[in-house]
Amino acid sequence: MTDPGPAGRGRMKLAARCRVATEAPAFGMGVFCLILLNAALMGAETYSGLAGEHRLLLHTAEQACLALFSLEMVLRIGAFADRPKAFFRDPWNLFDLAVVASAFVPFVRENTTLLRLLRLARVLRTARFLPHLRILLIAVGRSLPGTASFLFVGGLVLYVYAMVGWVCFAESDPGHYGSVGRAMLTLFLLTTLDGLTDAVRAGLQISRLSILYYASYALLASFVLVNVLIGVVLNSLDEAREMEDAERRDPKRPGSPPPAGAGPDASGANAPGTDVRERIATARRALDDLEASLPAADPRTDRRLEASHSGP
Repeated sequence: MTDPGPAGRGRMKLAARCRVATEAPAFGMGVFCLILLNAALMGAETYSGLAGEHRLLLHTAEQACLALFSLEMVLRIGAFADRPKAFFRDPWNLFDLAVVASAFVPFVRENTTLLRLLRLARVLRTARFLPHLRILLIAVGRSLPGTASFLFVGGLVLYVYAMVGWVCFAESDPGHYGSVGRAMLTLFLLTTLDGLTDAVRAGLQISRLSILYYASYALLASFVLVNVLIGVVLNSLDEAREMEDAERRDPKRPGSPPPAGAGPDASGANAPGTDVRERIATARRALDDLEASLPAADPRTDRRLEASHSGP
């Protein structure tokens, strides 16, 4: 049977070297500038005159960016050579790998539109190097369940008011309330309060009670529901900020590599024993504090207790 030790040490050395390179500030800044350069090249391709005159130069620059992105991913994967599964636990690693690897898929390379969209996704990788932008993206993702509930309630309110508007204004204003679909479209545009003045004036020519219809809709749709949506987003933003702070405080979070040059125990192999020792130390400190907080005993009481225990 062969000894797996040398292979394991080799992977650890490779991971340590790649980790030193990827964790260097210059590496992150270089990748960030490369992403911005790739975005600038995509913007230059939208000008037909510039793209036609410098087509070869733009193509060469794009291939160079792709080669550098591929080298970056090789280094990031190499940083997890000693723990391959940990690489796939990090969502940002999966996103980066999918964006870079998509350029080598035959079907994608042949589809110009799809390739440009996937190249555009590289711009989103800037969130990996901007903590505040990363927090915003996490907040948007966490707010999706609350946003779905908001959209359901908003659609329900919109449908009810559209039906009421169809009943009241279909004959006098068929262009805006001739059907429930037109009524919903009209009310949806009124959610931003744009054109509300003209709608109210047109409604007053039909009935003075229309002011109640438009005022209640504007209050409910434009103020109450919008504030609810803002509250959902702000709550998700606070949760995302707390998650980001917790990840910064916890160096042993899933998917994070151990410090450079650390052995296998640095990845959490001794975590259970360390946790038990920390609990024992915490219990000892609690007992010491409890003993210090007890009132001092009377010496006469101590002598009586000793006499009672000694007996005849």
